Amino acid sequence: MTSAVKGNLRSYAGTATAIAALIAGGNLMISGSPAETILSEERNDARERDDVEGASGKETSEWKPEIKRHNETIVPKQYLGADVPGDGKANTPAEANAKPRKKKTSTKGAFRPDPQYNKKYDAKRQADIYGGKTAVEPPRPLLEIGREQYTSGIYDESSTLFGKLNPLLPGLSVYGDWRTAIAYNKNNGKDIAQVATRLNLDVDFKITATERIHAFFTPFQDGNAKFTRFEFGGNDGDQKFTDEIDLDPQTLFFEGDVGSIYSGVTGKYAGFDLPFTVGLFPLFLQNGIWANDAILGGAVTIPAQNSPTLGLSNYDLTFFAAFDNVDNASLIDRNGKVDNHAANLFGVTTFIDAYGGYIEAGYGFLQGNGSQEAVEQHFLTAAYSRRYANTISNSTRLFANFGDDGRGSGDGFAFISENSLISPLPSTLLPYANFFVGVGSPEPLVDGNNAGILKNVGINFETDALTGYPKLDDTASNTFGGALGVEYLFNLDQQIVFEVATVQPFENDGIGVRDPQYGFGVRYQIPLDRAWLFRADATYQIQEGGEDNFGFRTELRRKF
Repeated sequence: MTSAVKGNLRSYAGTATAIAALIAGGNLMISGSPAETILSEERNDARERDDVEGASGKETSEWKPEIKRHNETIVPKQYLGADVPGDGKANTPAEANAKPRKKKTSTKGAFRPDPQYNKKYDAKRQADIYGGKTAVEPPRPLLEIGREQYTSGIYDESSTLFGKLNPLLPGLSVYGDWRTAIAYNKNNGKDIAQVATRLNLDVDFKITATERIHAFFTPFQDGNAKFTRFEFGGNDGDQKFTDEIDLDPQTLFFEGDVGSIYSGVTGKYAGFDLPFTVGLFPLFLQNGIWANDAILGGAVTIPAQNSPTLGLSNYDLTFFAAFDNVDNASLIDRNGKVDNHAANLFGVTTFIDAYGGYIEAGYGFLQGNGSQEAVEQHFLTAAYSRRYANTISNSTRLFANFGDDGRGSGDGFAFISENSLISPLPSTLLPYANFFVGVGSPEPLVDGNNAGILKNVGINFETDALTGYPKLDDTASNTFGGALGVEYLFNLDQQIVFEVATVQPFENDGIGVRDPQYGFGVRYQIPLDRAWLFRADATYQIQEGGEDNFGFRTELRRKF
């Protein structure tokens, strides 16, 4: 009995073992030998461990490649995008469609080598890396006390006397230039050779970053036309030294920003800017053509505005008023000189970036008082500047004045077109052509140098404000004409200008010149260093119906 049972158990065990072997073998045939794959992965893991251990200096056993058996695929450890070694066949359709893994590319040679520093440092070669450009150190002011201007570094902590949001930044500086010229001029019948000098002193006291007190002095001149000089030659030279001393300030004003002052007082950010000035301050508009004078009064500006509705990306509005020191050609006294204490002035001007260019416009009202109470004049101006087809830069300017000037000739209109050709050397070679037409008696709003509306048309229309250098008629009264010239700046280190110009009257009514005028001028400037400048000018002017004018001058200028 016992023997029979044991025999049956052995028979059942052998049968079960055979069945299990057959099932396992069938699975291996169908599935592509996953058992062998698992063993292969284990061997690869062992190989990777051996490689790591070998790299760390530990002993490793030599790895021998496995011999591929029939219907066996040896698959390395799987990861996304892995290549399959051997015959390149994948185990599954998904693996067959997988994109091959991108091979890593070397970055060797992708970067330039690091700079090589020699033992001997060459400063010039290092500057050449940046095109030879270096920091320009301008001449320092004649006097600097407190916070210096245009310097860098760590500053001392500022006082909060005017509030934490408007810190005190005190600094006093005195700067300007000194001009000395030798000239021989024949101008309107006067023949004089002289040496003349002029000192311009700016005194600037900075209080905060936005508030300051400024004054301008010209101690070696009396008014706007008499300079300290020595007339040493010419038929009309007096052969003596004449000192023209005037210590009165030409400007003296306070300027600041209401927004910054409000922030300092309240301790809250204002959220707006409202710059203003009060005192004897300079008014300079339309490049000095419409206004170039120091007036006694005040001005306030509404800055950095825009209007999407009107297409104005940026514009400013400035309102100004003056109650003394108003220089206008209509304010002529009994001696034939301008009485700048006899009128009030009110006006507004705007600067606009829009329509692909730059717009300037303004209105002024001149109200006479005292001996000039009959004067009531209105002044209008507008200008548009832009570049066309990357070929021509143009500024078109219009000036008009109308009303009562006390003499019955207060109406005038002037049109000025300023053009420069964009040459193949746009930064250094500048051909230009400026034209004008004037009707009646066009006048600047204010001009402290008694210059006319054409002062910027060309070098033949401007004097030097020092030696009485001759100029063509600049009133634009019933005349037309212009200036053709070329300016060359070499390597931006010197300047030379050649120009021809003309004034042609079209009506002889006693206003402006009666006969045509022609001018030929040349100018040369070169900086001797960062503080000294040399300049030379020459002009010859043909005046039909009268004597020709000519002038030659050299000037040495020291900036500080």
